[in-house]
Amino acid sequence: MNQPVPVEALSEKEARQELARLAMEIRLADAAYYKQDDPHLTDAEYDAMRARNSAIEAAFPHLKRKDSPSDRVGVEVSEAFSKVAHGVPMLSLDNAFSDEDVVEFAARIRRYLGLDDGERLTITAEPKIDGLSLSLTYRDGEFVRAATRGDGQVGEDVTANARTIGDIPRTLAGKDWPATIEIRGEVYMTGEAFNALNASQEEAGKKVFANPRNAAAGSLRQLDVSITRSRPLRFFAYAWGEISEPFADTQTEAVEKLGRWGFVTNDLFKPHDSVDELLEAYRDMAERRALLGYDIDGVVYKVDRLDWQERLGFVSRFPRWAIAHKFPAERAVTKLEAIEIQVGRTGTLTPVARLKPVTVGGVVVSNATLHNEDEIARLDVRPGDMVEIQRAGDVIPQVLGVVDPDEKRAPPFEMPHVCPECGSAAVREVDDKGEEDVRRRCTGGLTCPAQAVERLKHFVSRKALDIDGLGAKQVELFHSQGVVRGPQDIFRLADRISDAGLPPLAEWEGFGETSANNLFAAIDARRNPPFQRFLNGLGIRHVGETTSGLFARSYLKWDVFWETVQKASEGDEAAEADLMSIDGVGQTAVNSLKDFAGEPHNQEMLAALLDEVEVQDAEAAASDSPVAGKTIVFTGTLEKMTRDEAKSRATALGAKVSGSVSKKTDIVVAGPGAGSKLKKAEELGIQVMSEDDWLELAGL
Repeated sequence: MNQPVPVEALSEKEARQELARLAMEIRLADAAYYKQDDPHLTDAEYDAMRARNSAIEAAFPHLKRKDSPSDRVGVEVSEAFSKVAHGVPMLSLDNAFSDEDVVEFAARIRRYLGLDDGERLTITAEPKIDGLSLSLTYRDGEFVRAATRGDGQVGEDVTANARTIGDIPRTLAGKDWPATIEIRGEVYMTGEAFNALNASQEEAGKKVFANPRNAAAGSLRQLDVSITRSRPLRFFAYAWGEISEPFADTQTEAVEKLGRWGFVTNDLFKPHDSVDELLEAYRDMAERRALLGYDIDGVVYKVDRLDWQERLGFVSRFPRWAIAHKFPAERAVTKLEAIEIQVGRTGTLTPVARLKPVTVGGVVVSNATLHNEDEIARLDVRPGDMVEIQRAGDVIPQVLGVVDPDEKRAPPFEMPHVCPECGSAAVREVDDKGEEDVRRRCTGGLTCPAQAVERLKHFVSRKALDIDGLGAKQVELFHSQGVVRGPQDIFRLADRISDAGLPPLAEWEGFGETSANNLFAAIDARRNPPFQRFLNGLGIRHVGETTSGLFARSYLKWDVFWETVQKASEGDEAAEADLMSIDGVGQTAVNSLKDFAGEPHNQEMLAALLDEVEVQDAEAAASDSPVAGKTIVFTGTLEKMTRDEAKSRATALGAKVSGSVSKKTDIVVAGPGAGSKLKKAEELGIQVMSEDDWLELAGL
């Protein structure tokens, strides 16, 4: 089957369609995997779909669906079982697919915790068992309940079935266990038991299982307990959920205690003090994989110290303190028949390899991303070459390199310097450090067909102006008829239609008097857009929903903000510094604002648009905290928490965190080593307090 286009080359329409398709396919795959125990996708295919969904959401955050797979773990429980609410959610794990991902995982932990390079960071490694997650609750040492993961919040009650598994103790050994503890682990089936089960199933004329994981899941989730009892299920314990009191200081100590209490733990579990040791453990487990007797599909890394796990917490559906390093995907060799250029909604020119169809991991592949011209040059791939491809981390495969290049190869591929859609110059942006962007972009902007329609769709989208009844289809129609070329035309739609000599909208196919009037009313209802939505709707590169919110909460008034942007675009260093002082706003976003404000056609468009709408002031954050609405600057060394933690907690309380001291600053929190910021605060008469005073004021 044909593969979808690379994420960076998707139009907004294609992205929306892809997200809808992926949401449906992942939902079906989850149901097949978790409820029917009969998956129709390989693990690599499933991981690839989730990775593609996340990549599209990152590129088009305003298109994220309410039923996004990114916010979902597993599926709703089957009606055939009673429901069990998990006291602590049973979340999934983020994935690593390369050594570099693991290095970054450890570096991210160090940054978040504020650890020096010399400070020991112990991380455990253990096999990622390919089975069914199970939660076991013990009260006063007695096994009382078992539940599947379900959707992460609510699972299925499989207590009776779990009692048939020999590895699950009815009573905990020893006496040092909490009064209430929820043990978590994986139900699995050995390869030998799986083969024997399938042989008996086939002999009896019954359905055979695709793999040991399906067999284990299907066996545990039987309504007839006697069937579960007849199946040779095993259980590895490796974690815990709800507990009445702490029972260990480290992951290692906790797993050792699980073993003492009567659970089977994996003998490959081991703590490591360096990334090199983790990667060596990964390679060792990969080599042992075929000899273990049970299926594993990667290695799980976890921060060993439990107090650090608590500080790191969770993000979305994953813990920050753990990651699964997956084993590599399959590869294949095929012919690169052509390199085509696709223009995305931001004007990015993306080269796509058109391949002679080849099967990789059970899927027929005919396209692969080449990312950018630097990647093409690095690989030196040319049409006609035989290339090795790999499916890993994305539905779109990647080209790894040329295999035995022929002496009579085609000339080296040259990236076009003009946009294939509109003929405008296609250039590589240069940042403030003088470094070229790896991507080449069309400079045509609204004049480029590949960009104009998508920018207009973004302007009317749910997280921008959210104009009811004006969706992608209508934008495409009005643009094709020449009546909407820029966002200002939306608010002049009736006049634009009349000026074009077209019939009134009510007479157009697909419209009527009521629908036309409803659309005009919906447009008029958006003539007072909120600051954040309006800025996000402009579609300025690097200034999306989150960054727009930061600017809105900091400036509150559009006119004040845009005057600052205009001054910065004209070279006013103080104005640029004011924009840069907002925590979370970087140079890239500020440069994009300056570039946008400095372009005449953007100035004309914005002026015309502001003749039609009046941007609402943003509201100061509502909070009962005494620091709500205050502008805070942290300087010097914080001793009770890292700078990132301090900023995050201050923002959560409704405060504004700034990176520089100015007359707008309300409080400066100064720790040891505070320098110029403290001095400036004292000169300006700004309130200065210690970290302890800050924690007391903020109620932390």
